[in-house]
Amino acid sequence: MNNDFPRILSLLRKERHISQKDAAAALGVAQALLSHYEKGKRECGLDFLVRAADYYNVSTDYLLGRSPMSTGSVIMESQIPDAQSHEKARFGADISLTLSKKLLTNSIEVIYSILSRIGNSKLNGAVTNILNFTVYKVFRIIYRTNAKNSDTMFEIGSESACRMASAGAELGEGAAAAAIKESEQDAPEISTVTIETDYPKQAPALLSLIKSSENQLKKLM
Repeated sequence: MNNDFPRILSLLRKERHISQKDAAAALGVAQALLSHYEKGKRECGLDFLVRAADYYNVSTDYLLGRSPMSTGSVIMESQIPDAQSHEKARFGADISLTLSKKLLTNSIEVIYSILSRIGNSKLNGAVTNILNFTVYKVFRIIYRTNAKNSDTMFEIGSESACRMASAGAELGEGAAAAAIKESEQDAPEISTVTIETDYPKQAPALLSLIKSSENQLKKLM
């Protein structure tokens, strides 16, 4: 059974604020059957898959979780804007590394754009701390790749620094959770549709990053 389909089918309905009763009527099935589809208790046929794709105006590949984009398009490196294209010429054309960098830089651009719309300074600070500590930790890891690199560049030893950076990021998560309670009423609604609409250039990067991250996390479950 496809595990992505039930989740996405339910998500599409909820994002569009459609009741299960109304969706079932529009899709030509009983509400109980649609409920089974959304909970993954029953598998649908191809005819229902196509009707659902047409009803929600998405591709069947998106419904099946094969593509992070509602259009079903495949993410190409050339589709994602370059933050600093000169780096590619300087360090060589490592396509996988270049794509990874684009996914991160464009995703962060969307994150900070949404933060500016929310307008919560405490949340801004918490998210920035999480990202700062994460980048700091990663740089310390990379710095250790050459044994000749001296730790005197830093005030804190490498092992302690990585542990403390992880703790700092976790503290940032706690601060973010507290700040969210102050922004619930003013925060914009976020969905695949709004991301693709508001950030057409950056959406492929963020949605692809989400999908690839969850694919890796599922392997750890």
